Amino acid sequence: MSRVGAVEITEGVAAGRLRAVEVIGEALGEIARRNPALNAFTLVLADDAMSAAKRLDAAIAGGDVPGPLAGVPFAAKNLFDIEGVTTLAGSIIRRGEPAAGRDAPLIARLKAAGAILVGALNMDEFAYGFVTENAHYGATHNPHDLARIAGGSSGGSAAAVAAGLVPLALGSDTNGSVRVPAGLCGVFGLKPTFGRLPREGMFPFVDSLDHPGLFARSVGDIAAAYDVMVGDDGAVSPSLEARSRGPLRVGVLGGWFVEGAFPEVLESLARVSDALAAIPVELPGAEAARSAAFCITAHEGARLHAADLNARAQDFDPAVRDRLLAGALLPDDIVAAARAYRPIFRESVRSLFEGFDVVLAPSTPCPAPPIGQATMMLDGQAVSVRRNLGAYTQPLSYIGVPVLAAPVNRPGELPVGVQIIAPPWREDLALATGLRLERAGVVAAHAPPGSPG
Repeated sequence: MSRVGAVEITEGVAAGRLRAVEVIGEALGEIARRNPALNAFTLVLADDAMSAAKRLDAAIAGGDVPGPLAGVPFAAKNLFDIEGVTTLAGSIIRRGEPAAGRDAPLIARLKAAGAILVGALNMDEFAYGFVTENAHYGATHNPHDLARIAGGSSGGSAAAVAAGLVPLALGSDTNGSVRVPAGLCGVFGLKPTFGRLPREGMFPFVDSLDHPGLFARSVGDIAAAYDVMVGDDGAVSPSLEARSRGPLRVGVLGGWFVEGAFPEVLESLARVSDALAAIPVELPGAEAARSAAFCITAHEGARLHAADLNARAQDFDPAVRDRLLAGALLPDDIVAAARAYRPIFRESVRSLFEGFDVVLAPSTPCPAPPIGQATMMLDGQAVSVRRNLGAYTQPLSYIGVPVLAAPVNRPGELPVGVQIIAPPWREDLALATGLRLERAGVVAAHAPPGSPG
């Protein structure tokens, strides 16, 4: 049952074929068995989860109508507020902070729909990284190869879903922190339009770039959870079936978005492109947009943590501290130029979508590197793993368009993902394209070695 999807669980609970206590009990058992090797969870809320499951079963037995995610176990990146728990955001600096007085709205919405929170998940400290090799809480291991990274900064979220510990997990995406780990762990990850989902109760990193997001093992599960999180105004499920079968104008990005990509990444992108009859297209200014996103990230991150950098720099993860200190030294005119380029690049993207419903790009330049590997080869040059796994995701975060990261179906191989990019506020188009590819068997999340089938 541990790899049963969210929609299937809810259907079973609503029909009386499953009891929430059974679902949650099995999920907690799998977490206890497999998390020591994966290090995806930093906190397991076993007692709270079982109590919630008992209350849900009693309510259904008493005639209450179950919610749209009734009985579904989920977990949240540990930068989301959980009532009664200190929000650590992957740090030790926040250990002395008071416990959250209430759940973040996104957690509250999932709970109100009947989903059951089972714990908090590992991440790069303060969400600054693409690797989830946390100096304080350890590295999260990729379920497909425990010697490799899960990606980041939402690595615990992606690994927990990929391993079948939970069918749904919350993450955040500033420069690619949902899409990178989704690609490396072989699951679906959604970064909605900037501003679409509430960020209240989510520890900030870069105010102008932060997006809440989510992970699942199917497009249907992503859509069901997204509908709950966004509310009726942005729901996608009612139109998803029809849109997935209608005509779609699809482009595939070249230029910056394929430079340095490993052969298996290019082969996977070509397979998806062929399935959708995608037309090659360029997006001018992507490299400049990525550079601008780098500057804004470093500057805003440094400002957010300035007091702690001055008072207790030794308590930061060294890899994060060094990047924040570098950001503090950026001249104001460089930061101003980085911000000024945003409307220029946004116009390029707007023009692009005049001819296409969605466009495609790789999620990462390569499959998951080994844990501890500092550099990788791109275009014949040794470059930093931490800085460059998001090379193809950062330009898109910069202007906040919605993206579905989808795992290419390549069983037995390390996962590789593609980004399905849609115009602002058109998450439905990204998900409809993902559903079409999933039904054709082109994209799919598959079980890693050692996980339940």
